Amino acid sequence: MITFVAQNKFKMNYLVGQKLRNLRKNKGLSQEEVADFIHISQSSYARIENGSSNSWSSHINAFCDLFSITPEELLKQDKIIVSQNQKGGISGGYVINQTINQLSDKLIEQYEIRLKEKEQLIENLKQEIEYLKNN
Repeated sequence: MITFVAQNKFKMNYLVGQKLRNLRKNKGLSQEEVADFIHISQSSYARIENGSSNSWSSHINAFCDLFSITPEELLKQDKIIVSQNQKGGISGGYVINQTINQLSDKLIEQYEIRLKEKEQLIENLKQEIEYLKNN
């Protein structure tokens, strides 16, 4: 029973730490900036992100304020929350939405490249037809 509780505690610390790391990076903040915001040392914050500390629970409201999320969103185990970054990136949602958006963007980019290749091929064929007509 003690092992089970310890494993769950470690798992929760790890999950919260990973979410905090993703939120921080998406917002374009350093560990030191987040630590300053919640009034702890950078090394203490690093331990929270690494999942080796459960002190995140003492600062849950500050984290939620900083990243504009609810405590429920921070503690959900099934999904990782991301926040809008300062450079106009993701506007919120889940990592799966980010992945879908990235895949969509890549797919559109590939189609645009293929359309340009098709246009170039058509132009080359027209030139070849014109050349054959003249010879």
